[in-house]
Amino acid sequence: MMFDWRSDELELIDTGDYTAEEYEGFLREIRRVNRFLGDTRALKKTLLREVEKENLRAFSVLDVGAGSGELLREIASFARGKSKVTLLAGLELNARSAESILEESKNFAEITSVRGDALKLPFADAAFDYAICSLFTHHFTDENVVRILREMRRVARRKIFVIDLHRHALAYFLYTTVGKLFLYNRLVRRDGALSIRRSFRPPELRNLAEKAELENISVERRFPFRLVLSGS
Repeated sequence: MMFDWRSDELELIDTGDYTAEEYEGFLREIRRVNRFLGDTRALKKTLLREVEKENLRAFSVLDVGAGSGELLREIASFARGKSKVTLLAGLELNARSAESILEESKNFAEITSVRGDALKLPFADAAFDYAICSLFTHHFTDENVVRILREMRRVARRKIFVIDLHRHALAYFLYTTVGKLFLYNRLVRRDGALSIRRSFRPPELRNLAEKAELENISVERRFPFRLVLSGS
């Protein structure tokens, strides 16, 4: 069956098969899609809840594969509202995305952008309190997901949080039917459906975390079709 295992078909965003104009449209539309489908909600119920529970007055976060930095701005807004001091960094291999983080975060001096490879993070051990990524790991093979988790664990003093898609037939059906009414960008329409097929089921994500030698592993389902892996 189509959903019994992860697809290894590459997404257009990974092959570079797009124009500069299409990529700009992708950045705009994927922000809207992710906001609607629950990434911000998942962030609030995991990382931000953890910060409150630990009563941290200051903390630092690395967002690996940060896109245009939307989750970093959510974290910054939360911290400002709670009078907390933050140092927030978004890592992107794509030069345009790295620029976009700074362009979209002009009102957030606490947010910086770094170009780098998630498979070999350009940071010292325990450089941040937390490392997160969202809708990122499904772009990689299982072997490289393990490498990324190990790198995130290496640079995070406290915990890592990984938000990604739950590979589910209903999610695919809704995205390829109802989703077509609202999605216009070719990359979002085509890659979004493939992303679901490339994503994970809870036992698979837990197994990858165990291979990465994470401790205190948790994999939670979040509405509508999100998985959140946490570990230390």
